[in-house]
Amino acid sequence: MSPAARLPLIRIRWRIFAFLFGFGFVAYLQQKTITVAALQIMPDLHLSQVEIGWLEQSFIVGYAFFQMPGGIFGQRFGPRRSLVIVSLLAFFAMLAFAAAPALLVGRALFVALLGAQLLLGVAQAAIYPVCAGLFGAWFPPNRWALVQGLQSLALQMGAAVTPPLIAGLMLTMGWQRAIVWTTLPALALIGWWAWYGRNTPQEHRAVQPAELVEIGARDDSLDGTAVTAARIWRVLKNRNAILLFVSYTCMNYVFYLIGNWVFLYLVQERGFSQLEGGWLATGPPLAAGIGAGLSGLASGYACARFGNRRGYRLTPLVVMPLAGAMLLATVYAANAYFAVAALAFCYLLVELTEGSFWGCAMTVGGVDTMSLTGFMNTGGNLGGIIATPIVAYLSQHHQWNLTFYIGAGFAAASALCWLGIDADRPLVPVNAAMTA
Repeated sequence: MSPAARLPLIRIRWRIFAFLFGFGFVAYLQQKTITVAALQIMPDLHLSQVEIGWLEQSFIVGYAFFQMPGGIFGQRFGPRRSLVIVSLLAFFAMLAFAAAPALLVGRALFVALLGAQLLLGVAQAAIYPVCAGLFGAWFPPNRWALVQGLQSLALQMGAAVTPPLIAGLMLTMGWQRAIVWTTLPALALIGWWAWYGRNTPQEHRAVQPAELVEIGARDDSLDGTAVTAARIWRVLKNRNAILLFVSYTCMNYVFYLIGNWVFLYLVQERGFSQLEGGWLATGPPLAAGIGAGLSGLASGYACARFGNRRGYRLTPLVVMPLAGAMLLATVYAANAYFAVAALAFCYLLVELTEGSFWGCAMTVGGVDTMSLTGFMNTGGNLGGIIATPIVAYLSQHHQWNLTFYIGAGFAAASALCWLGIDADRPLVPVNAAMTA
């Protein structure tokens, strides 16, 4: 019997991918729950929309500034163990947020809610850099953009499910129980991963030699590697890393504008009811999921056709200016349903760039993929830090349109950065890496 004949129909690497898909789905379900629950949290806890913005900002600060430390943590302790630890922290942060009003009042309660959101951000910060490291170990390079795009699909599926799920549960059981019942299933995923997951294909007993050949030679040092100051500085000063950081910052202003605020925009500015707004708010993340799913295919085809340098650049240079145009179309849409469609198409275009960002970062990063993608995603969430107070302040003063004008400018800036990004110049040249 040939080695190929002994291979399972579903390769072990795709089973590992299914776990990472699940972690992405759960993370975005947890992240977006508070933005939907805010509609009941504000009157129940006597919080203003600006204070809800501070809660959002607390999450984003933890999420942004622990991206690179999260990647370093993953490199130091191994991705399998790291995912268990950070996912458990996120689980307890969600339960703490729901339980806090039963234990505290006034300023102490608000501080506790801020702390729970901060802990959730810190915990989740490591997930995507660690997943990038696992993708690098478990998949051949020509599939990196594809699996990154598909995981971004998981994020948007989680975001799409959240508004109708939480809005519906809130109507029957209130916002606290809605959070608890949507948080508990994460424990099953964490336990299953702890039992089945491995850092590399070589460590997994079910991986056949033929599948190792399919994957190709991969770095086998993911189970705790020394991360020196020199290696970190090499990432921070790299031109590609800096431009990816800036471009991802600009792109994510648009991402956070739509992802975190579309529900309140539809209810407050466009006049939809809570339930109808919840259902309509699924439109943009569903469209974004389509864009994310296609992003790996688009960048993979472009790289195969034009090479890595031009291939990774192509999609962001084309679609980010179009995304800015869709934000302007939202402003001038007389029909509320057309505004929803414009936001959905804008979100699709934004997520169509994910394969380029993450595939390029992995190609440039090599053995330091977790650190470099953590640095890039720090920039991505800096976009959220910038967007959140702007949108919270302007929306409270009924100036939603100005938030979209600003977003269009950020979309154009994101595209321009790609003119200087060159995926053919890795962090460590191939020859140097082979002799190191």
